[in-house]
Amino acid sequence: MTKSQPVFPEGRHALYDTHKYSAALRSGDLLFVSGQVGSRADGTPEPNYEDQVRLAFENLQAVLKAAGCGLDDIIDVTTFHTDPENQFESLMKLKDEVFEEAPYPNWTAVGVNWLAGFDFEIKVIARIPGDA
Repeated sequence: MTKSQPVFPEGRHALYDTHKYSAALRSGDLLFVSGQVGSRADGTPEPNYEDQVRLAFENLQAVLKAAGCGLDDIIDVTTFHTDPENQFESLMKLKDEVFEEAPYPNWTAVGVNWLAGFDFEIKVIARIPGDA
């Protein structure tokens, strides 16, 4: 059995070292990406909700890129929201900016009451291109 391989984007290593987790794990041709938030370089949350979501997607794309993947390789998405009812309209607009055309990934949205100071978190599973 093949051991999972950790994947890290450029920068942000202190965040992963401090909290003792990997940005993503490669297992065979699948990439399991840890929840990404809209954290600025210093680790603090971007205060504006829409900017925070955009930054979370940028951070996600950096992890995907480190594994040789892109947004089109995502097959499953789980997002976490601190105020889903009031955030839904903004999120759908931003989601449409990122995933512009079909086929769209599976998507599960979960309402939560705490995300360590953040209002949005996204985790994904992607297929690594070129692997069978």
